[in-house]
Amino acid sequence: MVAPNFTDSTLLLVADSPARVGRNRINDPQEKVTARFPTGTLARIKGVLVQKEPQSEFLRKAVEREIERRKTDRSEP
Repeated sequence: MVAPNFTDSTLLLVADSPARVGRNRINDPQEKVTARFPTGTLARIKGVLVQKEPQSEFLRKAVEREIERRKTDRSEP
């Protein structure tokens, strides 16, 4: 059996631009945060997530709510 010659056909498979793999970035890669929580906190968060809600989305929303709450508290006399 003779092996097929693919040397010419592989040139057709190379894209002009690199393919993006994974999900779209939502923020600057330099703004990543690593947070440590007391034991059991992540389990409690997972226990209140709605169906298919990502834990990261829950944390982002919680941070935004807390920022707004603190801004409101500062504006009161």
